[in-house]
Amino acid sequence: MSTSAPPAALTIAGSDSGGGAGIQADLKTFAALGIWGTSVVTAVTAQNTREVLGVSMVPEAIVTLQIKAVLEDFPIRAIKTGMLGSAGMIRTVAKVIPPSIPLVLDPVMVATSGSRLLDEDATAVLLCTLIPRATVVTPNIPEALILSGMKHITTIPEMKEAGRTILDLGPDYVVVTGGHLPGDEAVDILVGPDTEMMLKSPKYPYQVHGSGCCFSAAMAGYLAHDCSVDLAFSKAKGFMDGAIQGAVVSKSGHYSVRPG
Repeated sequence: MSTSAPPAALTIAGSDSGGGAGIQADLKTFAALGIWGTSVVTAVTAQNTREVLGVSMVPEAIVTLQIKAVLEDFPIRAIKTGMLGSAGMIRTVAKVIPPSIPLVLDPVMVATSGSRLLDEDATAVLLCTLIPRATVVTPNIPEALILSGMKHITTIPEMKEAGRTILDLGPDYVVVTGGHLPGDEAVDILVGPDTEMMLKSPKYPYQVHGSGCCFSAAMAGYLAHDCSVDLAFSKAKGFMDGAIQGAVVSKSGHYSVRPG
C-alpha cells in the first residue's frame, strides 16, 4: 500500500551526542512539523548540555556524497545549515547545494556552553559564499555582532540595525533572535528589503540548549510546507515558545529544547 509522501527537508549540521542541538534537534523539529527529515553530518561532537568535549570533522568528500545521495532520491523543498565548522566545509556545501532550493542559514559559531564551533578564519568565507545565497539567515545576538561588525547590540533598534547590515550582505531575509537581550521578553526581528516584523514571547528564567538549531529548522520546515518567509517566521516563533516551555532538564540542571 502506498501513501503520499510528506514534504522533505534537509539539515546539514553537526551531530550533538546529547541530542539537544544539531542534527538531532533538527530532525526532531522536522518530525514534529510533519516533514520527512534528511540529514548530512558535517561533524561528530562529544557534547552535553554543559560542554563540548571534542569535535571530529567529517571529510569534505563524504559530506559532498551525503548531499548528492539525498538530493538524488528525495524532493528536498528546503535546506537548513547549522554547524559547518571550517572554511573548507563552507565552500564544499556552497558548491554542492542547488541555488533553487530555499536555504535557511543558522550561522553556528559558538555553542551555548561557550565552545567555538566555527574556525575564526571561516567567517569571511561564510560572508562571501553562503550568506549571499541564503533565503533566511538566523543569527542570535552574539552571531549578529560578528556578522554585522557592530560593537554592541543591547536594544531593539540596534537589533534592527544589525539585521539591516547583515541584509546588505545579500540574503533575502534576516531574523535576529533576541534571547540574549536584557528584559522579560524574547524579541525576534525579521527584516527584508520591504519587510520589518517584530515578534515577542515570554522569556523563561533558564538558558536552553539547542534553541537556535530548533528555530532555524522550524523556519526550514515551514518553508518546505510552502509558507511565505513572514508566515514561516511567525509559525516558527510560536513553535519555539512551546519547545522552550517544555524544555528537558539534564542531570546537571541545564535545559535542552524539546520540539513538539
